[in-house]
Amino acid sequence: MILTSALYAILSVIIVSLVSLAGVITLLWGEKKIHKFLLVLVGLSAGTLLGDAFLHLLPETAETSGFTLIVSLLVLAGILVFFILEKSIHAHHFEAPSKQHLHHPKKSHVGSLVLFGDGLHNFMDGLAIAAAYLINFEVGIATTLAVFLHEIPQEIADFGVLLYAGFSKGKALFYNFVSALAAVAGAVVGLIVGKNIESAALYILPFTAGGFIYIACASLIPELHKECGWKESLWQILAFVAGIGLMVVLLLLE
Repeated sequence: MILTSALYAILSVIIVSLVSLAGVITLLWGEKKIHKFLLVLVGLSAGTLLGDAFLHLLPETAETSGFTLIVSLLVLAGILVFFILEKSIHAHHFEAPSKQHLHHPKKSHVGSLVLFGDGLHNFMDGLAIAAAYLINFEVGIATTLAVFLHEIPQEIADFGVLLYAGFSKGKALFYNFVSALAAVAGAVVGLIVGKNIESAALYILPFTAGGFIYIACASLIPELHKECGWKESLWQILAFVAGIGLMVVLLLLE
C-alpha cells in the first residue's frame, strides 16, 4: 500500500513539475490570447482548489480525527504561511506576461526571489500530494488535479517575470523547471514522514486545505474581478463551477 502510494505520488509530482515548461506558450501565442486563456484557467483553478479543500481534504481529516481545535489551527496556519510566502516574494503570478515583461530586463534579484518563493511553494505542493495519496487514491488524484490546474497560470506568469528579470528564454525555462522539481523533494519528505508517523498525513491535509483556500480566495478570485465584461465574466463563472464539478465527480467515483 505504501509502495503503491509512493509510486503514484512521485509520478504525479513529476507530471506537475513538467507544467513549468508551459511558459514557452507565451512565445507562441499573442498577448491578448494568453490573457483570455489565463483568466478562464484561473476560474477553473479556483474552483478545483476550493472543491479539493472542502470536498476532499477537510472531510477526510474530519472523518478520521474530527474537526478539532488542532485542525482549525492547521487550516489557519496554512492560510498564514501562504500569505507570508506571497508577501515575501511580491508575487504577481496570475497576470499574463506583458510586452514589458517580455522585453524589458530588470534587476536579476527579482528573478531569484521568484525562483526561491516558487521552489518553496512547489515543495509544499509535493508534500500535499504525497500526504493525499497516503490517505487514499481518490484524494491523491483530486489534490494532484487541483495543483496541476493551479500551476499552469502560475508557471506561465513566472516565465514572464524571469524574462523581465533578464533571463534568456532557455535559462528561464531551465531554472523554472529546476524550481518546479522541489515538488519531488516535497513528495519524498511527505512519504518518509507519512511512512514513519501514521498520523502525519492528517496534519498535512488541513494545512494544505488552508493553503488552497488562501490561493483561491486571495490570489485567484481577485484576478477574475479585474475583467468585468459580461461575456468574460460568464466564462469565468462557468469555469469556476466546472472546477468544483470536477471535484464532485471525483468524490462520487470514490
